[in-house]
Amino acid sequence: MQFGSSLALYIMLKRLKKEVDIIIPNYPKTYRYLPCVDEIKNEAKKDRIYDLAIALDCGDIKRLDDPNENYDLAKVTINIDHHSSNSMFADYNFVDPVAPACSQILTSIFNQIGVEINKEIGTCLLTGIITDTGGLRYEGVTSETYEFVADILKKGVKVSKVYKQAFAAISRNKFEARKLAIERLEFLENGKVTFTYMTKEDMKNIGIGTNELEGIVENGRDIEGVEVSVFLYEKEDCFKASLRSNEYVNCADICLLFGGGGHIKASGCTLPYKFEEAKEKILSAVKRYIK
Repeated sequence: MQFGSSLALYIMLKRLKKEVDIIIPNYPKTYRYLPCVDEIKNEAKKDRIYDLAIALDCGDIKRLDDPNENYDLAKVTINIDHHSSNSMFADYNFVDPVAPACSQILTSIFNQIGVEINKEIGTCLLTGIITDTGGLRYEGVTSETYEFVADILKKGVKVSKVYKQAFAAISRNKFEARKLAIERLEFLENGKVTFTYMTKEDMKNIGIGTNELEGIVENGRDIEGVEVSVFLYEKEDCFKASLRSNEYVNCADICLLFGGGGHIKASGCTLPYKFEEAKEKILSAVKRYIK
């Protein structure tokens, strides 16, 4: 998860007396409990030239949400990621598609260079790992993942508390969004595919932003017999698609057809169409992968 890994790296660089900006546009309110969260900027100053820009947990430069192109303008760029579909867009790319979370990659880097993972950094890294692995449920979780969790327990990080704050607790508005999405849920392909959606008007009426829709696509995936869950939500002039699978469908391959990507069992893409066409195109692609 970009949020936890970014804050962990930010805190580490500040400890090394570096002058650092952390830029995450429209971050979810769910993560207000994390240290240094109030130091996050929505965007960098226009035309500001950085000596170094680091992108975390991002498989493609188009996903950076960088309207002022500060990343491209930096003298040197680094990309640290774990998406198998990563386009290697930086000057230096450190991509480990086997790692279950970008935060786990950072943990290894910190250990290799001798950076102490204190309670603050551990809280951020744990948040990234918990959210990227679905609460340590996904297949990519390794023995190293659990070893890290055990280590940060010794640092005083309350794993159960972080889990609840990052993964379990939701706002009333977020609950209402999930409720609406569940009410609209369709079962297709003999119950092997679920589909639901959210429009801009829905989000306005509920009082929720696109950054607070996480978790909705998992609702469909977690139903017995479902192989792929599809969730569409409307942006300014397009629909975003989030896909999750259980056993054999490669969501990254499907999303790659539309210029997107991600993980085998968790991916996304942008569909520059009206709702009905976006729905038809993504479901047609999904159905080709269903046994």
